[in-house]
Amino acid sequence: MGTSVHPARTANEALAQLIDAAGMSHHALARRVNELAEQAGLCCSYTHTSVTNWTRRGMIPRQPAPAFIAQALAEQLGRPVDSAEIGMPEIRENPDHVGLDFHRDAHKAVRTATQFWSTVHRRTFVTSAFAVGAYSTPVTRWLAVPADPQAAHSGGRRVSRKDLDALWAASADAQRWDSKYGGGTYKASKVAAFLRKRAIPLLDGDYTDAVGRELFAGTAELARVAGWSALDMGHHALAQRHFIQALRMARAGGSLDTGCHVLTTMALQAALRGYPSEAVDMAQGAYDRARPQAAPRVLAFAKLAEARAHARLGDARSAAAALTASERLLERADTVRGDEPGWISYYTPARMAADAVEIHRDLGLSAAALRWNTRAGTMSANDFTRSVGLRMTVLATTHLQNRDLDQALADGQRAVTILSHVRSTRATGYLTDVVRAMAPWRRDPRVAQLSHDASKAITFKQ
Repeated sequence: MGTSVHPARTANEALAQLIDAAGMSHHALARRVNELAEQAGLCCSYTHTSVTNWTRRGMIPRQPAPAFIAQALAEQLGRPVDSAEIGMPEIRENPDHVGLDFHRDAHKAVRTATQFWSTVHRRTFVTSAFAVGAYSTPVTRWLAVPADPQAAHSGGRRVSRKDLDALWAASADAQRWDSKYGGGTYKASKVAAFLRKRAIPLLDGDYTDAVGRELFAGTAELARVAGWSALDMGHHALAQRHFIQALRMARAGGSLDTGCHVLTTMALQAALRGYPSEAVDMAQGAYDRARPQAAPRVLAFAKLAEARAHARLGDARSAAAALTASERLLERADTVRGDEPGWISYYTPARMAADAVEIHRDLGLSAAALRWNTRAGTMSANDFTRSVGLRMTVLATTHLQNRDLDQALADGQRAVTILSHVRSTRATGYLTDVVRAMAPWRRDPRVAQLSHDASKAITFKQ
């Protein structure tokens, strides 16, 4: 990233005062900004001199560095800090900002969403950086007011039941293809085009309050699926924008179920990007805000995401508590049948057990991880290709914790075979983790062969 957008004429006293309040040296702030940039997939080398330029000369580093500066200070101060407070207000005319707004006004929110989905194909969204701080306002506003007062709209053609059914069918179809073959498959990647070509005209149409609420909820779920597919392909900034707009549409539809599901997905992304503490807050917020009304299975998934984030923090006790809560909610969902969204049907006891394997692997509790794997049973690689392949990589690394190379190689080879049919950057990352974990045995010919096979599978998919 470049050093600055332009030099300001005066010193940035607001930033200097916040640095003093945080008790950070210029060296420490520059180092933390570099770390946050690296976690976001960017390469930069700010120094104490850079910080001096920001404070004394008023220079403003290029986006998304101001967000990293604000986040670094927020970590030290223990409270939210935005770019305006550090004297570096966001340049709203910057097209890279499209899709990150979460307007209080519903009509403005629809315009923001349609603007983003109309330009989502632009490469800039793929190459932009993920910034966890961009979630602060959307999460806060949804937690404070999860539902708009009314959803009726007078506009173009009348939105029909057939239109709503088509919307739900598109999201369900995209979700199935994403789960089976990864976010890079043709059908999974076309969900963004469906948002542009079909959802936008509907949002501008004519509908009653009841129809509008379902329209917004369906659009939110479609955007969530689009975001997850983008995430699966490693396009985290693009996914982030989809999730923010999905959460805003959930609020417009007054759907606590949908909003909880979207916010839970956002928490999973935060954990995957190296922000497990923020992920815990988001998952807990999703659960607590939706608990009075949301379906038990939806709440159970929020608790699963919380457990995964706790595990990444190394907090075994909190992870166990969240996982137990998820299990009890699933039992209630399976025992007392009631109205629940069809899009959450994928979260079953078997899925929970499979995720519990990774949770306990992350905690270094290999024996418990293997017990959960037994509970998960056999999942069909034909129906859940990516999930089964990822599970095999987690099992391989679990066996390596027990120094059981033979079983790790067997699971690793099966993972390579399964995931070679999946277009997923996330899957290639899991395969790479297996190869790296086998470094102590790198001179073993079987390890070399697995590394070669994994490399071929990754190259083939790219």
